Amino acid sequence: MTMIAPSLLAADFSRIGEEARRAFEAGADWLHLDIMDGHFVDNISFGPEICAAVRKAVGPDRFLDARFVKAGVNLICFHVELGDEYYIRNTLKRIRRAGVKNGLAVNPATPFETLLPFLGEIDLLLVMSVVPGFGGQSFMPSVLDKVVKAAEWRADHQASFLIQMDGGIGKNNADQCALAGADVLGAGSSTFKAADMAQAIAEMK
Repeated sequence: MTMIAPSLLAADFSRIGEEARRAFEAGADWLHLDIMDGHFVDNISFGPEICAAVRKAVGPDRFLDARFVKAGVNLICFHVELGDEYYIRNTLKRIRRAGVKNGLAVNPATPFETLLPFLGEIDLLLVMSVVPGFGGQSFMPSVLDKVVKAAEWRADHQASFLIQMDGGIGKNNADQCALAGADVLGAGSSTFKAADMAQAIAEMK
């Protein structure tokens, strides 16, 4: 069954711990935290302290070296557009050495071929279905082809990374994403803004 990962970016920040618990009580499989630092995109969201507060609200803390790892994250994913091949590969290794899973995110406009050197070294591929920077955008169906190609590459190479989609996802397009090959659906407004989060998650599953 496809996993649902509500995006904390759409939550009520004044009740962050309660919102995190509400997501899991409603049936969420993961919790997706968008870290924006004003460099890759113009917006700023939150940092390690919020991650630590969320971890404390929903489960036990972990004590590892990196700040986000110490805050309790399970997987760190960053954009493939951030650097050259050496930088990307080195950063993926550093995340693994810190004791957590790694992942690469890819923008809608970035060609699938950009990912090819790294697909054998990741635990998660996050395909953005909106332009990153802020929530509430409309789903871009053109990125589904990228998901199909990733799923085909995974099968051909007997790889085990998960494929996640993030941006504008809800009950109206969850089936398209899953059929294309997505294992995890990041959903912000369609979960946290829903009148009944549990029902919204159940409908997407």
